[in-house]
Amino acid sequence: MRQSTSYASRGIVVFGIVRPCRHRLGESLKTQWMAHLCGLCLALRGDHGQFARVVTNYDGLIISVLTEAQVAKNERGRRTAGPCPLRGMRTASVAQGEGARLAAAVSLVLASAKVRDHVADGDGLLARRPVALAARRVADSWGRAGARTGADVGFDTAVLVDAVDRQVGIEALAGPGTPILTVTEPTETATAAAFAHTAVLAGRPGNAEPLAEAGRLFGRLAHLLDAVEDREADAASGAWNPLTATGTSLAEARRLADDAVHGIRLALREVEFTDGRLAHLLLAHELRRSVDRAFGTESCGHAPEGAFGPPQGPYAPQGPPLPQNPQTPYDPNNPYTGGNPFGGEPPRPGKRGFWAGCAVAIGLCCTCKACCADEFEGPWSRQKREGWCSNCDCDCGDCCECCGNCCSCGDGCGCDCGCDC
Repeated sequence: MRQSTSYASRGIVVFGIVRPCRHRLGESLKTQWMAHLCGLCLALRGDHGQFARVVTNYDGLIISVLTEAQVAKNERGRRTAGPCPLRGMRTASVAQGEGARLAAAVSLVLASAKVRDHVADGDGLLARRPVALAARRVADSWGRAGARTGADVGFDTAVLVDAVDRQVGIEALAGPGTPILTVTEPTETATAAAFAHTAVLAGRPGNAEPLAEAGRLFGRLAHLLDAVEDREADAASGAWNPLTATGTSLAEARRLADDAVHGIRLALREVEFTDGRLAHLLLAHELRRSVDRAFGTESCGHAPEGAFGPPQGPYAPQGPPLPQNPQTPYDPNNPYTGGNPFGGEPPRPGKRGFWAGCAVAIGLCCTCKACCADEFEGPWSRQKREGWCSNCDCDCGDCCECCGNCCSCGDGCGCDCGCDC
């Protein structure tokens, strides 16, 4: 059996290292961020059908954000999208145009490679031949679709495919003493190409070089953070991990991650933006928080990614444990609910099945409801859950919605609220 080198879990596919809190975004930037997220989702649907929307991801939309940040305001592509169940049947202004399509192409090609890698590893249900065959067909379809869309916007997705292929070979040869940056190089090359092409789409060729540098460091950071977060799980399962394989310490990984964040900030200073507030917030401020989160030094009270179970950490109820007797679910002595362990109302009938729950979970993640909604329905249990950021204890600041975004990087937050950054 092939050793699990899984580029998909090593950073080539970056599906969520940038997860901004709505309190830090503020109303204006939150609206922009959602416009790009919905724009990516609709670009996937428009060019490749409904099923392609499952590859919508937080980090892919940075491509769309960077493209729009470089063009004049009156030239930005926006349209009003119709009601969508994932937005609570509300209309919304969404990003459209070449930036969203480039983001869609990159997402499709890398998701295609991710699926193929999982098929090759025989992960989970993919160990079954009929399922693996179906998944391989989907992956091939996504790869071809991404290549077509890339060609439409002048981007050769072959650089992404080449990076994926080289990643597997590099990981197979890596061992103790191999520089960790040798392992991250294919990821860096792929993201550098995607970032640089946003300058071409925006008609600002002078921005291509600093954006390529920012993209290269973003790819390095994504690879490192993913390796750090997966290190213990990989050790338990026997999967390949670049830090373990190369003997790279967490201290060295942290040093490289901090250097990458600093380098991205420096590169962004060289980019000529027409409105770079959202790009700066995502790539300077939120990346710093991503590093803190991965290394366990964060201060914001977010639940772990994908946590749909009972509240943990700061959200966990304090006091005696809930009664465990299944015969008495409505214990009148329950100190939390006054007789109802489900928060004062009967449990919702009819739990969802596995696949239906998966579909709802994808919707919750793609629309940020799991993170930003005050309350949402659990995808499988149908019980009410709090949004992960609803009780955020980060220093969001009350004086204005953007003051919390100011930093010591020398650029300020780019806000127009008059605060002294």
